[in-house]
Amino acid sequence: MQKEYLASAEEVLEAQSTSADAGLAAGEAASRLASVGPNKLKEEEKTPLWKRFFEQMADPMVIMLIVAAVISAATGMIQGEPEWADVIIILTVVIINSVLGVVQEAKSEQALEALQQMSAAQSKVIRDGKMVHLPSADLVPGDVIVLEAGDSVPADCRVLESASMKIEEAALTGESVPVEKHVDAIALAEGVDDVPLGDRKNMCYMGSTVVYGRGRAVVIATGMKTEMGKIADALTTAKKELTPLQMKLNELSVILTKLVLGICVVIFAVDIIRHFGELGSNPAMILDTFMVAVSLAVAAIPEGLVAVVTIVLSMGVTKMAKRQAIIRKMTAVETLGCTTVICSDKTGTLTQNKMTVVRHELAAPEEKFLAGMALCSDAKWDEEKGEAEGEPTECALVNDAAKAGMTGLDIEHPRVGEAPFDSGRKMMSVVVEEADGTYEQYTKGAPDVVIDLCTHVYENDKIVPLTAERKAELLAANKDMANNALRVLALASRTHTEIPADCAPEALEHDLVFCGLSGMIDPERPEVAPAIAEAREAGIRPVMITGDHIDTAVAIARNLGILEGEGAGHAITGAELDKISDEDFHEKVTEYSVYARVQPEHKARIVDAWKSRGNIVAMTGDGVNDAPSIKRADIGVGMGITGTDVTKNVADMVLADDNFATIVSAVEEGRRIYDNIRKVIQFLLSANIAEVLSVFVATLVGFTIFQPVQLLWINLVTDCFPALALGMEGAEGNIMKRKPRKASDGVFAGGMGVDIVVQGVIITALVLASFFAGVYFDMGYIDIADMIAGTADEEGVTMAFITLSMVEIFHCFNMRSRRQSLFTMKKQNMWLWGAAALALILTVVVVEFDPLANAFGFMVLPPEALLTALGLAFLIIPLMEVYKAIMRAVEKDA
Repeated sequence: MQKEYLASAEEVLEAQSTSADAGLAAGEAASRLASVGPNKLKEEEKTPLWKRFFEQMADPMVIMLIVAAVISAATGMIQGEPEWADVIIILTVVIINSVLGVVQEAKSEQALEALQQMSAAQSKVIRDGKMVHLPSADLVPGDVIVLEAGDSVPADCRVLESASMKIEEAALTGESVPVEKHVDAIALAEGVDDVPLGDRKNMCYMGSTVVYGRGRAVVIATGMKTEMGKIADALTTAKKELTPLQMKLNELSVILTKLVLGICVVIFAVDIIRHFGELGSNPAMILDTFMVAVSLAVAAIPEGLVAVVTIVLSMGVTKMAKRQAIIRKMTAVETLGCTTVICSDKTGTLTQNKMTVVRHELAAPEEKFLAGMALCSDAKWDEEKGEAEGEPTECALVNDAAKAGMTGLDIEHPRVGEAPFDSGRKMMSVVVEEADGTYEQYTKGAPDVVIDLCTHVYENDKIVPLTAERKAELLAANKDMANNALRVLALASRTHTEIPADCAPEALEHDLVFCGLSGMIDPERPEVAPAIAEAREAGIRPVMITGDHIDTAVAIARNLGILEGEGAGHAITGAELDKISDEDFHEKVTEYSVYARVQPEHKARIVDAWKSRGNIVAMTGDGVNDAPSIKRADIGVGMGITGTDVTKNVADMVLADDNFATIVSAVEEGRRIYDNIRKVIQFLLSANIAEVLSVFVATLVGFTIFQPVQLLWINLVTDCFPALALGMEGAEGNIMKRKPRKASDGVFAGGMGVDIVVQGVIITALVLASFFAGVYFDMGYIDIADMIAGTADEEGVTMAFITLSMVEIFHCFNMRSRRQSLFTMKKQNMWLWGAAALALILTVVVVEFDPLANAFGFMVLPPEALLTALGLAFLIIPLMEVYKAIMRAVEKDA
């Protein structure tokens, strides 16, 4: 057929073998999906496993180790004494590390892919004559979709129905002004054979966004066959997002690498100069000196740190998703722990969004009032379910009419015109056809706004002028309902003799006749009040923002604990906020805990005012106009149930249950994840400092304490599992009793840098003590000259290795809390016990299994030496208990 935009809607429907009212049958849709494939753009190809494996080996330290091992083997071959043990061990450890790296990377990707599926776009589709919500990926050509303000257009479509529907197509056309859509076929101008994409006003395209009105459209192209699919290759090169913490750790690794390489060069040069006279007779000394430098490099650089932190982050966001908080941007995990202000919508987030009409204030006859309220909504009565389907507030109005036996009103009174709801106007209007041939307009919205537009009022079934006294009575009735925590809507009407030529809001919404007020209750979520109390205890200020009447907002805020007493922050309306300058608002923003009758632009102003005072702000939103404030907040929170695609797409986090309590639990989880990452960093770096100091001291004195392969085994095999298990540690008991950490705090803030150094020194002392004890057990005396000559170090090296391995296993239990005593922690981390057991097994295997022990240069220890090594390692627990007690006392007095 001819191009869809040149054909009529009926011709397009016929070509697609579908119906505007019934859509496709489920079976036919499944058949088409199998034929054309999912409605997805081409994704970037995944890196094959073999490539990932070798990328893990591309680390400078790993390359240096392999080079060192090869040089060692080559030198041995030249001297006729080839030593293959080091080469085999290094290659084995490198391969194990690469496999672990690939597995960890794959797990991280799987976790993120699962999150993406959870937050995948949904579309409203007509299937078998009913509207259903389906993943956008399941759409096929011929599907009829329903579009509303805030929806992303999921595929290329031909418009079938447009009620003032405007679509922003900047992603495709570069034109930022939204285009109003219509249904009519486009006629080609003479001499023109096509219509530019931006002028196809009866089409809507994948990637564009509905910003106003509503409509229906039939899908004509999906996936790579859409206009967006034609430019998809340019969209698939998305970069991996790193959090600020990951970037800092990468920088730390680079700095450490440069620093250590510098030290290694110095040590290598000093050793060469010191033994310069011996080089001619003993060229192997160069290799020995080189291996010492390599040992130091291996000891200093925490090879697994960034990988462990990445997997801890991915495990954390997976756990968050199970608690209904879907993280869309990894940076949000860190920012959550700093949050000081949560600005939340009221309806659906603080309340249940289960509206029920409980009170009327009637002016017009009841039948007219109930019918008008039901007709002036986009909710529909579902005969099978026996209840309305749609937005909760509008459902309440349709259900209210149904209780009076009034269903099927939209068929009896077909809609012929409308001015869709707009959060700026706070109302909507529809024009419906009456049985007598006249046309009745119903306008529904915020009472104070609607009443202001009324010039007349119903009184005893007659229309009379609205006097100032009667207007005051109506406003008082509204206030009384609002004071009882009811959400109040007003209805007004106007009669037309013919269909209005212009259905723009300004053309319809004037000279109205007041019909009545409808008060509905939206119960507070029972879990919100405790969550607000918990937030306050955690140093977080809750703020309510709503479009409702100020009295309704204040009543609910008091019930929930957002307003506590008269001086704990009071309420302000959007109109009052407009009268305050930005400078004054910056000073006064802390006085207000409730904002009522706000416009979307007020939200951005509230965020800016809190941020200008150094606060970290989380802001919730659901409507299309909330996107700017969500984007501007430090943590933009989208609503998973009621939220539009636009707000979800710019949000850092999406609440799958639209619940305020989920934000607070996400803050707790964010704090836990960040705490655990710091514990992992402290654990790994304190161990690395101990290794560096041990090797450095030994090098200065002139003896060898560790070979590179021994340190590599500890860093990449033994340490890895306890570090990951630390990342699974539960939240400490006081985690939500602490004030939020400052966003400017570095990863070593709060004295953690000092902790790492002190713990590194303590571990060094224990390891050196074990080494000297081993020398004493072996020789019966300690002689530095013998140690330098290398004749008295095998037992010492074995004991030092056992002590270092075991001290790190014991120390990982210390690290469950930076300050709390290990013995006062009630819950157990079973992951940590399992990791410690695995690390212990690996240590025993490498020391006791003869082939491995010989390869690593270990000897079988007598029982007293083994017990001494283990005893020295265990000392880290009582020593750290003393250190924690001292630090608790110091920090308490500070």
